[in-house]
Amino acid sequence: MDLKNIPESRTGIFLVLVTAVISGFSIFINSIGVREFDSSIFTFAKTSAVALLLFAVITGIGMLKEITALKKEQWLQLAAIGLIGGSLPFLLFFQGLKMTAGATSGFIHKTIFVYVAIFALLFLKEKATKGLLVGSMLLLFGNYFMIKPDFAFSIGHVYVLLAVILWAAEYTYSKHLLNELSGSIVAFGRMFFGSVLIFAFLLAANKVSLIKGLTGVHYGWIGLTSLFLLMYTLTFYNGLKHVKVTTAACILSLGSPITTILALVFKGMPVSLEQSIGMMFIASGIISVLYFSHIYGSMKNFFSVRGYGRH
Repeated sequence: MDLKNIPESRTGIFLVLVTAVISGFSIFINSIGVREFDSSIFTFAKTSAVALLLFAVITGIGMLKEITALKKEQWLQLAAIGLIGGSLPFLLFFQGLKMTAGATSGFIHKTIFVYVAIFALLFLKEKATKGLLVGSMLLLFGNYFMIKPDFAFSIGHVYVLLAVILWAAEYTYSKHLLNELSGSIVAFGRMFFGSVLIFAFLLAANKVSLIKGLTGVHYGWIGLTSLFLLMYTLTFYNGLKHVKVTTAACILSLGSPITTILALVFKGMPVSLEQSIGMMFIASGIISVLYFSHIYGSMKNFFSVRGYGRH
């Protein structure tokens, strides 16, 4: 057991937990804000704003030398992250949301940890532990009870599914890059190249002129949603550096109950029995993943060695 890695693992789990909370609020706010925009303009505005903010953060904390020291191969890898994580899936996802009003899209989005587990097994050789398998089943059941999808499939749902698969691939590839790069640099690459590629799409689709029509209300939504996206990227990629990608993806499911509760409060509706059951399943699933994970096992051994517990 490497005791040196334990504090980093605990920090990674904490950061991803913070990401999940941020995600829960962010999805709710974005679901309202996107109604005021063309989805591609909304996506471009957010990603470009966050890219600028991340550059300011990196410069402010003295990491600019890390960017200038990047090799050509690493720039290409970051560009790939921008394509499969920061541009194409956003365009597909928000377009799919505008085409589908049902709950099925929400359920599809919440199955991302399944695809992450498959990619991690194939490309990172992360083993499917008992905790992961049990936790994944609990998370699936939990999200089903929470969202109650109708499984009426359409082209919009296909867009959402493709976006989710691309994000799962990007999480996995990002985990690989984080062996050499910091979380903040990977986050910056995702948003910078993502904004460049989305702008190229806007040019090709003759939508750039729509930017001129943005009003003060639009910029207000852009500012608010960009702030959440900035916090999401900073906490997630810096946390992902120190935990397994499958563990991180499962923890993100904690955002689902938060979004649901916010939506119910907004509508003035109580939490139903089925939704309560779903929340308990999700909480149990995350606990299962953490309890049986290598990270938790190392932590438990550490505390036992220090005399805080026993096997």
